[in-house]
Amino acid sequence: MKKEDITYFQIIIFHALLGFLVYLFPFVAKIYGYVIFIGGFFYVIKTQNKHNEALVAAAYVVGSEVFLRMTGGNPLYEISKYGVMVFIFMGMYYSGFSKSATPYWVFLLLLVPGVVLTTFVLNFDTNLKNAIAFNISGPVCLGVASIYTYRRKIPLYEMNTVILAMGLPIVACMMYLTFYTPNIRDVITSTQSNFETSGGFGPNQVATVFGLGMFIFFSRTILESKTKFMLGLNLLIAINMSYRGMVTFSRGGMITGFLMILLLLFFLYAKSNYVGRVKLNYVMVFIALAMVATWTYTSFQTGGLIDKRYANQDAAGRKKESSFTGREDVAQNEINTFLNNPIFGVGVGKGAEVRFEETGDGTLSHDEITRMMAEHGTLGIVGLLILFFTPLILYLENKFNMFLLCFLAFWFFTINHAAMRTAAPAFVYSLSLLNVYFEKRE
Repeated sequence: MKKEDITYFQIIIFHALLGFLVYLFPFVAKIYGYVIFIGGFFYVIKTQNKHNEALVAAAYVVGSEVFLRMTGGNPLYEISKYGVMVFIFMGMYYSGFSKSATPYWVFLLLLVPGVVLTTFVLNFDTNLKNAIAFNISGPVCLGVASIYTYRRKIPLYEMNTVILAMGLPIVACMMYLTFYTPNIRDVITSTQSNFETSGGFGPNQVATVFGLGMFIFFSRTILESKTKFMLGLNLLIAINMSYRGMVTFSRGGMITGFLMILLLLFFLYAKSNYVGRVKLNYVMVFIALAMVATWTYTSFQTGGLIDKRYANQDAAGRKKESSFTGREDVAQNEINTFLNNPIFGVGVGKGAEVRFEETGDGTLSHDEITRMMAEHGTLGIVGLLILFFTPLILYLENKFNMFLLCFLAFWFFTINHAAMRTAAPAFVYSLSLLNVYFEKRE
């Protein structure tokens, strides 16, 4: 076994053991949470960001966020978004930022009127600071990270390191859930999202991070597996994450991860020569068989309920009236709110209050697009258009970034079903702006 393989295997085993330790001794999660931020801080200072260590540290924070929330290990609930911004600011200090990132300066400025309006319109008993921070921290994190990554040159091997850093804490989360819910059949009784299989935490966020992890390790199966051992290890992790994500019975994150894999395969196939395409054909057949086997096993373990879940049926096989568990009603209300307040919207955090006054339902939005429309008005729409089209323009300039479309898809589909509750869509989006080039590893 090569030295690289041994080191990689040791890192994977360390994170698997970490997940087991957190299950046995919950206080370990607190230690882990503090070590991530303190260790990342000194890591960036020591290296002075010579090889984009700020991105590596930020990526690790993003990958660990849901696991730490699930196990109570985060020092503060929203600290991951702020942690990402701190590491990005450190990266800016050592390596500067793009002076041509005008679209993202404009995006941040477009958020200001909604924040100012909030200070006048929120109900008297609403915590102003919390309402603003909860809704605006995600977009601000995205804007700050994007200013740093916009057209920043990065070799492909460093990009793969950043992506791996995001995937390693998900390995710990996967192992934790393996022990937390050892027997799936005992807890799956319906086709609703299941908190028992997601560590007692939100299935939507857990499925989102497992969908991302599934993509990360499938991509490593294709791109970074130079030996049969590495191929088998990466594929085993990817399959396990697929299984753990599916049994949460939350569909959005897993469908998004699957689409990302398809986009990556499509990109590689389009860019490969004849010999490369022949190899890719074998890889695609291999991955397809692995996915079918995973689905079959999951269906067996859940007594066929997973098939009904993705067919939008209840446990009895009846078609459900709503395909989106009522979220379409919230989205429609936000669209109506936008139509009534088309210029500046109703203000950050005010959307839920307006919805409660009109319908008696104060459910927080799961759709960042309709939330931006309702709370930021036309300025929010302009901001969203900037976010959507800027990476596509960059793709025309630099078509070597094989991850660009995958990351853009992750951001777009995730904010449609999970808003920006976590730092993942903001940070992953910013990675789509990097100017990736090929350079041999030192």
